[in-house]
Amino acid sequence: MADLKYKRVLLKLSGEALAGKTGYGIDVDQAESIASRIKEVRDLGVQVSVVIGAGNLWRGVQGLEHGMDRATADYMGMLGTVMNSLTVMDALERAGVHTRVMSAIEMRAIAEPYIRRRAIRHLEKGRVVIFSAGSGNPYFSTDTAAALRATEVSADVVIKATKVDGVYDADPRKNPDAHKFDQMTYIDFLSRRLTVMDSTAITLCMENNLPILVLNFWDKNALTGALQGKTIGTLVSG
Repeated sequence: MADLKYKRVLLKLSGEALAGKTGYGIDVDQAESIASRIKEVRDLGVQVSVVIGAGNLWRGVQGLEHGMDRATADYMGMLGTVMNSLTVMDALERAGVHTRVMSAIEMRAIAEPYIRRRAIRHLEKGRVVIFSAGSGNPYFSTDTAAALRATEVSADVVIKATKVDGVYDADPRKNPDAHKFDQMTYIDFLSRRLTVMDSTAITLCMENNLPILVLNFWDKNALTGALQGKTIGTLVSG
């Protein structure tokens, strides 16, 4: 692991990463593709933890538009993250990677309760740890849960996995003149009101000096290249 820039990482995936062409539901082929990329990283000797959103199964805004209670909508989203976590766990186990799902909401039949020291021990033993059910609290996004868990397990970096190769000042799919940032500060990110990651998560990372690397997860060389120190994506730091 001496040649690696980061030795313990938290990978933040959106729920849409598991969706098929429709953008909804769970596509097992996508899960296997995600598992293969995580396995590549684990095989390099990196300790990997994961947080997955639930946008492929449930979007709380849909319920809020019909007057649903915000806390109820958020808890439904947390349950969706557990389903996604179990899907990725199964794909990783079938690929030969020992994996543990830990849930912020207790459901012992399918996941371990989240205990910080136990999570760190799993990582030290080379297991991939998937943190599910967000932080266990409504009103907080899975981005914020990722920043929280990464801080708790002393990760070296939060890797925000997207379909774009970094942070731009405009949508590069709509504006060919959009400028890509190789590096930026937390304050610059917040002042530009960028939506790649929510402001609460950015603030938590800033307060704990935890860098965030935004990259294209679907570029087969991006993730491993970044871990080996290559300039890939956008690094948000102090």
